Amino acid sequence: MIAGLLPEKTRVLDVGCGTGSMSKLLVDLRSVQLVGIEPDLERVEKARSRGLEVRHGIMDESALKDLGQFDVVVFADVLEHLPDPWSALNLARRALSANGMVIASVPNIAHWSVRWELLWGRFDYQSCGIMDATHLRWFTERSLRNLFESAGYRVDRIQQTAGTESSVYHEYLFWRYFRLRRWKLPLVRWLAKRFPRLFGYQHVIRAVRAP
Repeated sequence: MIAGLLPEKTRVLDVGCGTGSMSKLLVDLRSVQLVGIEPDLERVEKARSRGLEVRHGIMDESALKDLGQFDVVVFADVLEHLPDPWSALNLARRALSANGMVIASVPNIAHWSVRWELLWGRFDYQSCGIMDATHLRWFTERSLRNLFESAGYRVDRIQQTAGTESSVYHEYLFWRYFRLRRWKLPLVRWLAKRFPRLFGYQHVIRAVRAP
């Protein structure tokens, strides 16, 4: 979905690129010139083994000064891990060209599974997924839009992933008894498309740098 929002043959900064699995996909599918930044050295080495240009460190003013300007900055499952995502977006804005954009993905805290847990008074952290214990920030579609607009962006598009591989569709409630994969997955995708704020697993946003 991120690749589908990314213009071809652009210069891209992938913030928190991890092992580079998605970065490599963007390079292969969209023919972009990509630079990654990653604080974990082991992940940096793995990303470099994929033939990617990756810097070890964090996105700060000194790093951006060395790297120059970009057409696109990508935050794929990164903003929710930051104590101050507004400052990160504001900093990224300085690295963008005049018509540059940010593409980001974040979990949807308004997903039906979280609402169900809250209905019963539960807000339990998990090892992965929406309730990942390393998440510091939470977003609905509206709060995500407000975040980008307040940081100096014009939101171009917001869409949602279905999260068909999430554990909630394999272990949770009645879904655990829904064994026919060829019916279940299309149903989950249809629900996410028809009711994106309720069944969307992640928000994927594209926002253009405002003048």
